[in-house]
Amino acid sequence: MSMELNEHMRMRLARLDKLEQQGVSGFPNDFRPEHSVTAVRATFEPKSKEELEANPGEVAVAGRIMTLRHMGKAAFFHLKDRDASIQVFLSKDRLGEEAFEVFKLLEVGDLVGVRGTMMRTRTGELSVGAQAVKLLTKSLRPLPEKWHGLQNLETRFRQRYVDLIVNDEVRTLFRQRSQVVSYIRAFLDGRGFMEVETPMMHPLAGGAAARPFITHHNALDIDLFLRIAPELYLKRLLVGGLERVYEINRNFRNEGLSTRHNPEFTMLEFYWAYADYRMLMDLTEEMICGLVTKLHGRTVIPFGEGELDLTAPWQRLTMKQAVMKYAGLTEVEASSRESLFQWLKVHGVEPEESWGWGKALSEVYEQSVEANITSPTFITHHPVEISPLARRNQDDPLLTDRFELVIAGREIANAFSELNDPRDQRSRFESQMKAREAGDSEAHEMDLDYLRALEFGMPPAGGEGIGIDRLVMLLCDRQNIKEVILFPTMRPEEGNSDGDGDDEGTEETLCETEA
Repeated sequence: MSMELNEHMRMRLARLDKLEQQGVSGFPNDFRPEHSVTAVRATFEPKSKEELEANPGEVAVAGRIMTLRHMGKAAFFHLKDRDASIQVFLSKDRLGEEAFEVFKLLEVGDLVGVRGTMMRTRTGELSVGAQAVKLLTKSLRPLPEKWHGLQNLETRFRQRYVDLIVNDEVRTLFRQRSQVVSYIRAFLDGRGFMEVETPMMHPLAGGAAARPFITHHNALDIDLFLRIAPELYLKRLLVGGLERVYEINRNFRNEGLSTRHNPEFTMLEFYWAYADYRMLMDLTEEMICGLVTKLHGRTVIPFGEGELDLTAPWQRLTMKQAVMKYAGLTEVEASSRESLFQWLKVHGVEPEESWGWGKALSEVYEQSVEANITSPTFITHHPVEISPLARRNQDDPLLTDRFELVIAGREIANAFSELNDPRDQRSRFESQMKAREAGDSEAHEMDLDYLRALEFGMPPAGGEGIGIDRLVMLLCDRQNIKEVILFPTMRPEEGNSDGDGDDEGTEETLCETEA
């Protein structure tokens, strides 16, 4: 902790001692706000100074002191609640001398309750003329300096509580994230889907190709895996007759951190009996276009230094077509394992001999296509080799009825017509086990209970996963996944047990300036 921060905290603790000596609690819980600032503004903003003088209206609001200005026998501060802020005017005449002296011990960052009447100042600003101010919580740490705010990214992510206090756009972002989830729920509920919950601890790591987190259950004396995907449980529900199900779930993957990857993330997964991947593309287009319109009022949204057009219909390309278009390969070359291997070597990727044509095609795709796609594009017909749970394409058994939705260089959704033939599924599990034995730690394990479920009969179906974090990044124009997760995974702070972030050069931002 910096010396300057230490001094600020000592001063605040000293003020708290003075308050308590005067019988004022620093942490009471006996004030109930009767109005939100937003409601107060909506009611009184249209009224003129003369109208308020004639009929001022009484309010009771609560929130945090964000600015504070003393002027002899009067003072002004801005109070901020969950939605908005408003100016509060105080005077010794209104409050009384004793209460005014108590108020002089309050500081920026303190939480207070205010009762008063509405007024306008000489400059015309709508304000609460305080008749009583009650301390509700004494803030023992200073807020970031008001002109610069909390800007250091590492500190913002570690101290999200401070980030939310001082950066209004961050509050807005997470309200929008909540709106995204609410819209998706209402959209699917309205189409007959049922929200369900499936286990977060699995005996087998399944449903996706990823490295899991491992935990241990003491009573059963078994290792369990934190969920990497809920897919196999949701499809068990299709077997049981729940024909349209979805889950907005937390997944965990023991992989690296990046601007697009967090080990703990949120996914929407939904499964639709008697549907196929084409129907899912139509549904996805409708859902996201409706969501964009809900948030922005139109389907062209701000993105980077320009705009991004999400207006339907969206482009649809097979993976092979995409590779031909973006990697510059002919159809013959895109159909040849040897040609794909050669392309990879020229571009600095050393293919493994165990790779078949499908794996090679997907590697060329990863290297050349995804980052270059801007407009919404469904990439369809992924090879069987990289799609162990997807239904084979009827016309080409090397491909599957699968798609990924790519927008602005980001994979937003992954979906396919589900494989429901238990014989084919067993064969693919066996292939995955061979890959696992050959060193692929992310290859799918053999799930005998899932095979048993399929043997009872799963209806033909389509299933899809949409990354909520990446979708919010896209719709809210954010480049770092940590910005859209309230508490992202961070490397532990070193030598700084109280989390002030001094080792990250943020001492200046933790100082307080009060006018």
